[in-house]
Amino acid sequence: MKRSNGAGRLTALSAVMAGALTMSIACGPSVSAGQNPTSAGPATTAGTAGSPVASGSATRSDATSTGSKAAGTTSTTTDAAVKRCRTGALAARVGPVDAGAGQRYAPLVITNRSAQTCWVYGFAGLIMIDSNSDALRTRTRREKIQPHRVTLRPGAGAHARLHWTQVPTGSETRCPSSARLMVIPPDEVAHLEIPFTATVCDDGRLDLTPLSPGTHL
Repeated sequence: MKRSNGAGRLTALSAVMAGALTMSIACGPSVSAGQNPTSAGPATTAGTAGSPVASGSATRSDATSTGSKAAGTTSTTTDAAVKRCRTGALAARVGPVDAGAGQRYAPLVITNRSAQTCWVYGFAGLIMIDSNSDALRTRTRREKIQPHRVTLRPGAGAHARLHWTQVPTGSETRCPSSARLMVIPPDEVAHLEIPFTATVCDDGRLDLTPLSPGTHL
């Protein structure tokens, strides 16, 4: 993979983020991308027992890329007054990494840090950044799992399962290392930027599940 340098860096980053934005906004399952998230399957509510999430202040971006039990109680909700979570109301982090045989698994945790209940639905957008602040090639592959709307009370969290491999594939002789991760919440264009130190092979492939209640795999 190649980095962008000098005057071309902004152009390259914009191109990567433009593709990522399409993935984040189309946050439904791959078999039904046009589905209305407010009516897709049962909604669940995460309580306030989610652990605090540090890092991830919201910043504006012109474009973007895209497991465990529930934190607190879960219940069906039909409260029409609850609105979708916006980036400014959220914080993000990558939880503990489970390693084995060159494979890595970790929860991508998104927490409601506002004082209002809101909901999330679908897949986040992702772009890896290296230590030179250059965008790395990021291939986000969505797992074929039906998303469900997750309602987050203040302080509650949702998670997606991240998977990547550290084993070179094909003609790879080395794999790039990331330093940070841009996270675009579903249907948003502003992003959260968080630490993410990882060596990701298979041409920058990150496997991702839709957001589910809770903060652990």
